[in-house]
Amino acid sequence: MKKIRGIYLKNESELQVMREANQIVAKTLAAMAAAVAPGTPTLHFEEIARDYCKRYDVKPAFLGYHGFPFALCCSVNEEVVHGFPSQRRLQEGDIVSFDMGVVYRGFFGDAALTVPVGEIAPAAADLLAVTRASLAEGIGAMTVGGNLADVSRAVQKYVESRGYSVVKRFVGHGIGRSLHEKPEVPNFVAPGAKDIPLLPGMVLAIEPMVAAGGCDVEILADNWTAVTRDRSLSAHFEHSVALTQAGPVVLSELAA
Repeated sequence: MKKIRGIYLKNESELQVMREANQIVAKTLAAMAAAVAPGTPTLHFEEIARDYCKRYDVKPAFLGYHGFPFALCCSVNEEVVHGFPSQRRLQEGDIVSFDMGVVYRGFFGDAALTVPVGEIAPAAADLLAVTRASLAEGIGAMTVGGNLADVSRAVQKYVESRGYSVVKRFVGHGIGRSLHEKPEVPNFVAPGAKDIPLLPGMVLAIEPMVAAGGCDVEILADNWTAVTRDRSLSAHFEHSVALTQAGPVVLSELAA
């Protein structure tokens, strides 16, 4: 691993470990998605998260991180991110976001997805589709010789062209031996942002959080759960992506 401008570039062996870490995350998220059903308490997904960590002998990345009390971030409807699993039961028509990370052989994996609960309204389904597609747009803009702003611009342009808002309070990040490494990966182009070249060996956690209404958020009394200020629906998708000479490689995409 070498460091350029404060950014750690991973070698092939390190990327292989990160792929394994992220595959554990992907399997865990897939198990959660399969368990989503009306009437299920969100604490059940915390149990799945911890069970999978035990199964694969990995440490949950979020548990205890800056005092976060769970292995899983579980956010429902207007909750953007950092929601607490609880006895709250999912209802038909809800959408629920899972954000999960693990530590494996000294490296972190991190990914997120939003899942419909039963039959959801067409507007909610469109929000999920747009958010997922905006992540794909960001990944596609991650090319050697490009700039980090290309990734941010691709996400923002797609989201806003569909009439939605990018949540600006939270951003993606580099990832490796730390959960949050340089550089930050905004889902929007910030005025005056410095040029950051995209280099082989970079690994970015790209994670658009998209609101059906305005982009403003507020934090609830638990000091963690972020909700849209106007209480509009929000969706969240995330992948950990390595940049190689051949292009981006999605480490957290579940292998067939």
